Amino acid sequence: MPNLRALVAELGAAKVKLDLADRVLHRYDAIAEGEIPLAVVYPETTEEVAQVVRFAREAGLPLFVRGGASGLSGGAVPTEEGIVLATNRMTGLTIDPEARLARAQVGVVTAWVSERARAYGLYYPPDPASFKMSTIGGNLAENAGGPQCFKKGVTGDYVVAATFVDAEGRIHEVGGREAHDLLGLLIGSEGTLAVFTEVTLRLEPLPRHTRTLAAFFESVEDAAAAAFEAIRRGVVPAKLEFMDQGCIRAVESAFGYGLDPDAGALLLVDTDGDDLEIVEGELAEVEAAFKAHGARIRRARDAAEAERLWQARRAVSPALGRIKPFKLNEDIAVPRSRLVEVVHGIRELGAAYGFPLVQFGHIGDGNLHPNILYGPGDDEKKVHELAHEIARVALAAGGVITGEHGVGLLKRAFLAEAVDGDTLEAFRALKRALDPEGILNPGKVLP
Repeated sequence: MPNLRALVAELGAAKVKLDLADRVLHRYDAIAEGEIPLAVVYPETTEEVAQVVRFAREAGLPLFVRGGASGLSGGAVPTEEGIVLATNRMTGLTIDPEARLARAQVGVVTAWVSERARAYGLYYPPDPASFKMSTIGGNLAENAGGPQCFKKGVTGDYVVAATFVDAEGRIHEVGGREAHDLLGLLIGSEGTLAVFTEVTLRLEPLPRHTRTLAAFFESVEDAAAAAFEAIRRGVVPAKLEFMDQGCIRAVESAFGYGLDPDAGALLLVDTDGDDLEIVEGELAEVEAAFKAHGARIRRARDAAEAERLWQARRAVSPALGRIKPFKLNEDIAVPRSRLVEVVHGIRELGAAYGFPLVQFGHIGDGNLHPNILYGPGDDEKKVHELAHEIARVALAAGGVITGEHGVGLLKRAFLAEAVDGDTLEAFRALKRALDPEGILNPGKVLP
């Protein structure tokens, strides 16, 4: 047994927790249950993270980095006894309004960046649905996106410099043009190659004008075709989100936002920019494309009504919990030209397997989140079989098995079908090169 008391002596009892209650709490994330770790450590600085990594390496212990634990692929849960490195206390955040940059430690909650930057007329565009609980570190691990990703980009598009600790406990600071390839490698690697501690993020000016509409359709196929048509016309909405009838009814039953429960699907759209004529023109083009596919349009009269519509979209996940106690939130991305057949194929799969299945997501960039709903008496093996079949639908359409949730623990078995053997071996060689002892988040991503 490693001498964990030595780690306590090194960092202090306030930062190293060995009690069973503390350790049990850190075996979970939003969807998965892992092993009970041997210790939970709360570093506050990059140097303390490096100390923990060096200790884990010398003790031969695996290290699992954990942020807000809002992940949906089991990416942060321990797969074996080891150390959980919890970043909750790494919350340093500064805004440089002149340079339009934010410097954030990885425990900063995503929403805090825009909240702090708003006073300067700036904001941070990546906005995953979990933005009020997810952390910058978790966003880096998964290269998170959100409703604005189609027009504004994902996490990796906003990182201009970073500090990270490698698997040997050495600290690295990278930034500028020469860092892009390295950052591109590490962002989205799900904590398997390095441990981020701080990042410099690019901020954007708040757009002067935003317009919002909701479009109700007879079917999910009509909604998918309309979304593709709007983009085919050259419009690039700030947000283009999709909810099927199951989502609409769940949200209305739970919260009563005034959506049409008889609609087969809903598309929510924002257009934004500094030129009001262009913003209005884009919205009119979207409306015309949607009406060509039978949409009933509702334009938000003001910012308050627009916010209420977006609250309805963000309420999908909690509303689904009122239907069944458990859900498996799938995450695929497919070419927009194949959206109609994909949403139809997934709906047919749900019916064939006999599980309630709803679909929503960032349809503008082809990122869909089919959710399988189930209860304590249901066969979980069948649930995961259905998830695997959904991944196969995405692959058959030329898509990928994850858009922003990551492979983590839950999709390891899918990866062998998603990439060829030579590519998998290249991934493994990269892992061996950067983490030769295999201590960083073992048991994740690679089958």
